[in-house]
Amino acid sequence: MRLKPKICSVGVVILIFCGCSSPQAREARYLEKGKDQFQQKNFGTAIIHFKNAVKVQPTDAEPYYQLGLAYLASNDFNNAASYFKKATELNPKHTGAQLKLAEFMSASRSKEIVEDAQKRTQDVLKSLPDDTEALDILASTELRLGKPESAEAHLEQALRKSPSHLRSSVALAQARLRRKDVAGAEEALKQAAAQSPKSPEPRLYLSNFYLSLGKTAEAEQELRRTLEIDPKHGPALLALGAMQVRAKQLEQAEQTYQQVAALPEKQYKPIHALFLFETGKREQAIGEFEKLAKADPEDRDLRTELVRAYLAMNRVGDAEKVLTAALNKNGRDTDAMLQRSRVYLAARKYTEAQTDLNELLHFRPNSAEAHYLLSKVREGRGETAIQQQELGEVLRLTPEFLAARLDLAQTLLANRGAQSALKLLDEAPQDQKETVPVLLQRNRALLVLGQIAEARKGIDQVLSTGKVPEALLQDAALKLSQKDYAGARISAEETLKQGPENVRALAVLLQSYTAQNQASIGIQKVREHVSRQPASAPLQMFLGQLLVTNGDRVGARKALDAALGAQPGLVSAELALAELDATEGNRDEARKRVSAVVSSDANSIPGRLLFAQLETADGKTAAAIEQYRKVVAVDEKNIIAINGLAYLLAESKQPDEALRYAQKAKELAPDNATVDDTLGWSYFQKGLYSLAVTHLESANAKEGTARRKYHLAMAYLKAGDPKRGRQTLDAATKMDPNLPEAQAARQVFAIVPN
Repeated sequence: MRLKPKICSVGVVILIFCGCSSPQAREARYLEKGKDQFQQKNFGTAIIHFKNAVKVQPTDAEPYYQLGLAYLASNDFNNAASYFKKATELNPKHTGAQLKLAEFMSASRSKEIVEDAQKRTQDVLKSLPDDTEALDILASTELRLGKPESAEAHLEQALRKSPSHLRSSVALAQARLRRKDVAGAEEALKQAAAQSPKSPEPRLYLSNFYLSLGKTAEAEQELRRTLEIDPKHGPALLALGAMQVRAKQLEQAEQTYQQVAALPEKQYKPIHALFLFETGKREQAIGEFEKLAKADPEDRDLRTELVRAYLAMNRVGDAEKVLTAALNKNGRDTDAMLQRSRVYLAARKYTEAQTDLNELLHFRPNSAEAHYLLSKVREGRGETAIQQQELGEVLRLTPEFLAARLDLAQTLLANRGAQSALKLLDEAPQDQKETVPVLLQRNRALLVLGQIAEARKGIDQVLSTGKVPEALLQDAALKLSQKDYAGARISAEETLKQGPENVRALAVLLQSYTAQNQASIGIQKVREHVSRQPASAPLQMFLGQLLVTNGDRVGARKALDAALGAQPGLVSAELALAELDATEGNRDEARKRVSAVVSSDANSIPGRLLFAQLETADGKTAAAIEQYRKVVAVDEKNIIAINGLAYLLAESKQPDEALRYAQKAKELAPDNATVDDTLGWSYFQKGLYSLAVTHLESANAKEGTARRKYHLAMAYLKAGDPKRGRQTLDAATKMDPNLPEAQAARQVFAIVPN
């Protein structure tokens, strides 16, 4: 008899597989793997597993909570807080997520947010009345809300439950210090040390406490006891090293930092090299950084320190080489891409920086930092509209990105968008609205909008926190606008007391006298202030430029030479002296200075522009054109170079190329009289006389110089209007009969009968 094989039905097979691979089971496996990697401190891998768990069970709070913990361990606080918040939204009774979120919220400057944190913690305590973590966080909120007595009571409750809980002891000491109870704070930390005699941490906290009180001997004694308990305790060794540095015991400090660097934990490896760098032994430090990076090429933190050291020593090529080697080895190394883009940005290599950042966004499309650096690329190129788009994207991805919000507000203010800037700042996260940078930027917008009363209130709000220099300058500017010149001077002088090299404050001081027709007194005040800071290059530069403007070339040269003495190679001083040389007829000396500037920095835009002016003045048109071309190659939107290039090309009878540049200049500066004159003259050289007249008339309507009138006179004549041409020629001749354009115009009119 033949046996028939058993055949399972399709339904049974499906049930079997569903039972083995249910979403809950898959989520559990991902969570288990993630927690295992978390324990091994492989936080990046843990995050991947937890995200897989989220994909399987997107409505379960637990994987979001675990993601929050992983991001927290990775020091990515924004993502951590976001995932904790999501976990609490999915499950308001998830006590772990509620406590972690409350802990974040308790650090806010916003009273409403801190009160929310307090409520969340109180809700947890209803179900877990003796939870020490909850009691600690509740106490933290109470301290922020000005309730130190209540905070103390809850911390004492936590310590009764867990006497050796160090966090509660430290918080209790802080609460008592709020009440000026120094003895009580000391007692709390001493009890913590007594409760855990074999633990180094309480002794270290006690040492830091004594140090904050200026009791150096007691602080060192506790630090020594800490190291007796654990001679290889990294934080204690770091504290000892810092103490030795403050005491100027640099040899002992170096030995201590060598001990720290020998510890097995990776974060301590660069400590000795950093010490060497900070104490001036920079080449030795770089050698140590190089050894460390070679020994562990996968350690990106070490590579970062090496790159920073190279850049600080202006070894840009070496920094770029390290990062390029890393990217050749691993084309997905986004950290290296980010760093190299910064190197390129600093070197104004905007195309290369943009390439790296676009590649980075391919792998990390939601990188707010990459978009922020792209905004810097756009800023460097003068592409304001695209810069604003990039900054907007940064804020869409990370609304808390304060630098991006401030930059965007600044670009809006610079482009007649004060109202939009104000709105943007008012949309800042609640805990940023009261910060000094936001308040200062908001005050700028209010001043531009003429909302004086509100600006006054904002300035006073900042000044209530202390004599903030920028707020003092805003106060001075506001008082200047209200003709309170004495008050403006007081604020400017206070700013200069805090920062003697604050050139803007010195300018306000000068303005306060100039506005009262006391310019000579203002200049004397500037001289006196600069004389008290003779080695300040910025102040000497300011004085030099002021004296040039006021016709005192001898004094200006002395100040500019002093600026160079204070800061050898200072480009702005070299170029200012070159301009003085040229004005005084010393063109060879001027050329020598400018040549030195562009030799040391081939991309020096101010140097190239001045070089072009010198070449033009010497009649070397081709050489001037070459200088302008080099500027445009570095900055394709430099209006001075583009317009200058267009004009010289038109003069050189190259009208087609001249027109291309002149039209580009018109796009960049549509209301500029000089640009209209160049465009009109380019059309003239092209033989398009009607178009030439249109733009030359516009240029003369805005600013009718003799040169522009000569151009317009010739254009009228060629366009078939000799009467207006001769009238305009007569007007130009009365203004200046000696310009080269005068001779050219007379030649054109000479061949046309009256």
